Amino acid sequence: MNSVMLLIVASCVFALAYRYYSAFIAAKVLVLNDENITPAYKCNDGREFVPTNKWVLFGHHFAAIAGAGPLVGPVLAAQYGWGPGFMWILLGSVFAGAVHDFIILFASVRHNGQSLAVIARKEVGTVTGITTSLAIFFIIIVALAGLAIVVVNALFKNPWGVYTIFMTIPIAILIGLYMFKIVPGSIRTGSIAGFVLVLAAVFTGHWLTPGQPLAGLAEMFNLTKNQLSIALPIYGFCAAVLPVWLLLAPRDYLSSYMKIGTVIALALGILIVQPSVNMPWTTPFIDGGGPIIPGPVWPYVFITIACGAISGFHSLISSGTTPKMLEKESQARSIAYGGMLVEGFVAVMALISAVVLMPGDYFAINTTPAVFAKLNMPVVELKELSALVGMEVAGRPGGAVSLAVGMAHIFSSIGGMSHLMNYWYQFAIMFEALFILTTIDAGTRVARYILQDIIGTYLYAPMKRTSWWPGVLITSAIVSYCWGYLLYSGDVATIWPLFGVANQLLSVVALALGTTIILKIAVKKAYAWIAIAPLLFLSATVITAGVMNTQIYFKRGDVLGNTNGTISIVLIILVVVTLIDSVRKWNELWKTDHPIGMNTGDEEFCPVNTTKPNIPS
Repeated sequence: MNSVMLLIVASCVFALAYRYYSAFIAAKVLVLNDENITPAYKCNDGREFVPTNKWVLFGHHFAAIAGAGPLVGPVLAAQYGWGPGFMWILLGSVFAGAVHDFIILFASVRHNGQSLAVIARKEVGTVTGITTSLAIFFIIIVALAGLAIVVVNALFKNPWGVYTIFMTIPIAILIGLYMFKIVPGSIRTGSIAGFVLVLAAVFTGHWLTPGQPLAGLAEMFNLTKNQLSIALPIYGFCAAVLPVWLLLAPRDYLSSYMKIGTVIALALGILIVQPSVNMPWTTPFIDGGGPIIPGPVWPYVFITIACGAISGFHSLISSGTTPKMLEKESQARSIAYGGMLVEGFVAVMALISAVVLMPGDYFAINTTPAVFAKLNMPVVELKELSALVGMEVAGRPGGAVSLAVGMAHIFSSIGGMSHLMNYWYQFAIMFEALFILTTIDAGTRVARYILQDIIGTYLYAPMKRTSWWPGVLITSAIVSYCWGYLLYSGDVATIWPLFGVANQLLSVVALALGTTIILKIAVKKAYAWIAIAPLLFLSATVITAGVMNTQIYFKRGDVLGNTNGTISIVLIILVVVTLIDSVRKWNELWKTDHPIGMNTGDEEFCPVNTTKPNIPS
């Protein structure tokens, strides 16, 4: 099988889906209307609610949703062969993930930028509102730990990589000040400057290697796993506290250039090199017993690929930062549905980068030496690959390193590029880390919103105000500590399966809410099947995986296993209660003979005091 064929098939499927299916949803189901004033103008406070250029917002949204899932998930799922993962990425992105993201962004915009939990409380009822709030908070904590563990495994004892990632923070702040304060609206010059500076960070990182000018500073960036596990939550706290325009938006925007640019470059590299797919369509591990993923292809391939096909985490971004920055309702189609398709394309690229490696090399990188020794599989190019990238790549599970090696191998196979493989490897590591960190900073901020809403609604009203500094600082610290604790005490084997189930359970909640919304606003009740169909499949798949995970965790018999098992049970119960309450609401709505509209109301026109909207013509 040639990798170019996979590339062509994916491109055609995604292009047709965007042209026809998303247009149908926008025009017939949701009926987007640019005459409606978006919350970015209604509630403009210069901090959280800020009208943002659609390309900048697309960059922020895409960078926020495209975390470790579309990169690491498909790589890990290659354990089963290239076939199962490829098919789920295509079908899941088009009919599940993109629909899920689109509906929730639309609903949040109509609800003045309110969170998923608030929308659920208004549209379904108090029970669903409470269970959704609790489920979201637990899920996002697990998700952030799951994403962060990948960064830790890719960057520990890698001074070049740590330096590059560190430098993107001051670069983002500098560009944020320039684009939003010094020369407002300077999108083009700010983008070019930021792009050049980020590339410079990659190339100057080489100066930290032995024999180079800055080799003496290498130890400063030579962090251990524990040190990285402390540094990442601190960064998440800072990103959640600082104004969105200062760090989060410009960093995500600049990262999106690197992400999309790298994906395009990788696609061109595949077209030029045309590497063969060395992994078979399926492997013997489809029935279980694999060295990377503990269970059989169903249900585990679906929760492992995660964000590459559908991600509940996206609903937090679609009802978190993005709706507060959208200028027009019609832009929701390209930003939400289009953004998910681009992420699906990234997932295909990641899968190809993994399956072009020889199977023995792939498993040697993604398992510990002890586990790999039991497989009795020969390595082919592993020693050569390690020498070319300048570090030992075997025994680094988590998917990030094998993806970087695969990408670097493709790039370096282009004529005259072989001597640059160490640069390509570090570039790929930065590419992956930026993907993940932009999700971590946005996710921590969204979790802060959710925790403020929970405390403000049920315990102490002032905490609900996103502009109240004590509430901002306290909730940001709580969120960062919680996911930081899981990160510090866990590993890929314990966190990633839990992350996969938690993430997809949130998708179930979001699709259930999406079904309710469509039943309320659509002229035809049958339109609700665009959400019901993926909801039914995902519910059966993810709850089954959750039960299987719980059995595995409790068999461990240690504190971490019991903790993860308990979290799994709590999440499943919360989601099942949400589904039952949603079905009750659906029964009421099916009996109505005309659209009744959403319960947006005017009682929460804006969560902050604002001036009259100033909307440009």
